[in-house]
Amino acid sequence: MATVTEHTHHKLRTVDIAYIGLFSTLMMIGANITSFVPFLVVGGVPITLQTFFAILAGLILGSRKGALACTVYMCIGLAGAPVFALFSGGFSKILSPTFGFIVSYILVAFIAGLIVERSGTKVRYIVAALVAFVINYLFGTNWMYFAYKVWASAPEGFTYKLAWLWMVPPLPKDIILSIFAGIFAHRLQKTLKIIPIK
Repeated sequence: MATVTEHTHHKLRTVDIAYIGLFSTLMMIGANITSFVPFLVVGGVPITLQTFFAILAGLILGSRKGALACTVYMCIGLAGAPVFALFSGGFSKILSPTFGFIVSYILVAFIAGLIVERSGTKVRYIVAALVAFVINYLFGTNWMYFAYKVWASAPEGFTYKLAWLWMVPPLPKDIILSIFAGIFAHRLQKTLKIIPIK
């Protein structure tokens, strides 16, 4: 009986698939908002809302389904659909120095969801969002630096410090949006109750 119950618990329901599709779509929208304001591309790094929606995916759907939503988004883009930042897509995107940020969204959603699955307090949600945001920056920026040093054409005078300086412009926005994501997700979770809080 326990085996059957566990299997049912992990099986995706129709509503789960709908939520996963919804957040994959939100990731696509968040990636291309700045396509209409190109001056928000700093040092080749688009300032997008992908981090915000990835955090929300984890906080609202939980670790497994949140990460799955971001994985679906990444796979759609790699398959050729123009869903990445600046309406880009295709398997060649893997060679882009900023691809690490796309990979990090899966980790962001998983970690955010994992943290709140253990407790449903507002503080826990905000902390989870901020931890996920830090993971996004650490993973994405280090990937970008490594990519420029190994296979991409690095700008003249490119250093590890410069890679982090490129991340300064979107920093305040992402901190504020992460806190907002935590507060918003906590309120929404009370209504949706998608995540079984331990």
